[in-house]
Amino acid sequence: MNSYKSRLLIAALFLCSIGYAQQNQDASTSYKKRVLENTEIDILSSYYAQDGDNAAVSGGLGSEELTDVTGTIVVSVPLSDDDVLTIDAGVSAYTSASSSNVDPFDGDEPADPFVASSGASRSDVWTNLTGSYSHSSEDRNTIVSGKLSLSSEYDYFSFGFGGGLTKLFNEKNTELRINANMFLDTWTAIYPTELRPFASGANGLENGFFSNKTITGNSDYTPTFEKFTDETRNSYSVGLGFSQILSKNLQGSLALDFVQQEGLLSTPFQRIYFADVADSFVQNFQLADAIEQLPNTRFKVAAGGRLNWYVNETFVLRTYYRYYFDDWGINSHTASVELPIKLSNRFTVYPSYRYYMQSKADYFYKFEEALSTENFYTSDYDLSKYSANQFGMGVSYTDIFTKMHMWKFGLKSIDLKYYKYDRNTTFSSGIITAGFKFVMD
Repeated sequence: MNSYKSRLLIAALFLCSIGYAQQNQDASTSYKKRVLENTEIDILSSYYAQDGDNAAVSGGLGSEELTDVTGTIVVSVPLSDDDVLTIDAGVSAYTSASSSNVDPFDGDEPADPFVASSGASRSDVWTNLTGSYSHSSEDRNTIVSGKLSLSSEYDYFSFGFGGGLTKLFNEKNTELRINANMFLDTWTAIYPTELRPFASGANGLENGFFSNKTITGNSDYTPTFEKFTDETRNSYSVGLGFSQILSKNLQGSLALDFVQQEGLLSTPFQRIYFADVADSFVQNFQLADAIEQLPNTRFKVAAGGRLNWYVNETFVLRTYYRYYFDDWGINSHTASVELPIKLSNRFTVYPSYRYYMQSKADYFYKFEEALSTENFYTSDYDLSKYSANQFGMGVSYTDIFTKMHMWKFGLKSIDLKYYKYDRNTTFSSGIITAGFKFVMD
C-alpha cells in the first residue's frame, strides 16, 4: 500500500559518485590509487512511527498512526582501479491505521476513521533493488555513473534508470555534475470499498456489499464513481550541481533540480467529502462522496545550497537552504543546520535542526470543504499549508583500523541517529536509524 508518503521516491535520487586519485611518481614508475580499495558493506535499519488526525484515506479526518521497520544492505565492489559496482537491496514492512481504512468494514470492531481495521489492508511490505555503476577517469577528474532500480508494493510497481556525469577542475577544488533519471511506475488501483459497487454508474445499493449494512444519515447514497483508465505514472528528473572549496575551512555547493510527472498522480484510495452533499454513514464511518482527483501532470523545481565551515578540530558547522515550487501552487522553504562535535578520535555527536514551511496546493480542501462542482480536489494534508520543525541527534563511532571483525570484514563505523518531527497540524513522527559499515580486509 502506497500510504507512507515519504516512501514516494519521485525527485529524490541522485546518481553521482565522487572519487579521487593520488599519484606518487619516481624516475621509472607511477602509482594510481584505486577509487575503492576494498569491498564495503553497509547494513542499515530504521524504526519509524507517526500519528495524527488528518488521514487522507478517510478524507482528511482520521487516524494517521503508522509504524514502519526497514532493513537495507548496500554492497560496494571495486571491479577495477577505476570502476565500482554498488548493489542496494531493502525491505520495508509497515502497519498503518490509515491504510487499514481503505476497507474499514473488514475488522472485528465497528468501522471508525479513528480506529484501525484489523483487515488485510492494514499492513504491507515494500521491496527495493538498485544497482549502480561508476567509472572514474585515469586522472580522477571525470566520473560517469548509471543506475537501475526496481521497487514494489502490492498496489504499486516502479522501474527506474538514469545516469550522471561529474567533472572536477582547479586541482579538484571545483566540481560540476549533472544527472538524469526516469521512473516508470504502474498502479494496481485500490479504491475505497464502499465505492466499488458504484463503478461505471452501477446501482451499488443493489450490490451484496450493502445487503447486511444499515445506512444512516442520507440513506439515498448514490455517489458518482469512475475507475481511473490510466494506471501509469512516469517521472523524469534532471539535476545540476556545483561545489567549490572556498578556503581551507570553507566549502559551498549549489543544486538545481527539475522534475516532470505525468499519468495517475491521484491516489486511488483517498476519499473526498463534499460540502454540498448530504452525509451517509455505515456504523461510525462516513461513506465517501468521491475519490481524490488531481491533474495528470506536475512540474517541480527545487534550488538549494550548502555551506560547510570547518571551525576547528572539534566543531564543523553544516548549513543548508532549499526553495521549491511547482505548478500545483505549492511554494516551500527548507533550512537546516548541523553541528558535528568530535569528542575523540573515534566518537562524534551530531545535533541538528531543520525548519520547513509550505503553501497549500491549489486543489487542497479540508474535510467537507470541497464542492462537487470542482474538477480537482484532495484532502491530503501533505498538500496543505503547514510548517514543521525537526530536531535530531546522532552519534558515530569510527575505527579506521577496523579492529573488530565479522568473518572477513572489519567494522569501520557505527552510526546511530534519532529525529523528532512535528507539524503545526496534529501530525508528528519519530525515527531511529542505525548503520554499520564493514570493509573487507
